[in-house]
Amino acid sequence: MNPNIDQFINTLSNIKTKMNLQLRRIFKGDNYTIGRLYIDGKYFSDTIEDTVRELPPFCSDTSIGKNCSCPQKIYGKTAIPSGEYKITMEYSPKFKRILPRLHNVPHFLGILIHSGNTEADSAGCIIVGKNKVKGKVLDSRVTSDALNEILKKEQNITIYIS
Repeated sequence: MNPNIDQFINTLSNIKTKMNLQLRRIFKGDNYTIGRLYIDGKYFSDTIEDTVRELPPFCSDTSIGKNCSCPQKIYGKTAIPSGEYKITMEYSPKFKRILPRLHNVPHFLGILIHSGNTEADSAGCIIVGKNKVKGKVLDSRVTSDALNEILKKEQNITIYIS
């Protein structure tokens, strides 16, 4: 066989086409939700989010870029719905840095994965860190920075939340 073709095939087989994140919610409390974040099946960090609430499957407001007016959603106190979402790395004017952004999340606009310590630091966003204290994640900025370093190299990222 041709060594150049073999090398090309070897190179192609080592190219990753898609990165998969999975957020498994393991505790759904009255005020917050704790989860585990996996990257391509390997544990990466813990997460904290707002409370999981039953929301309609579709929101006519957010599908056209308006804030959700559904009565079941409580702003700043509701976790995003379970499902699969595309992620891109985008600049956040609020945080003044590039962060992972989830797209086409029903009932929500501008959902990011970022640092914080409690659900109060989130308005539907996913906070990463280490859940070593009840109701909190610690080492969040370091964890968020590590996640950003991994994700910034990828072009095709998906998160599945369950």
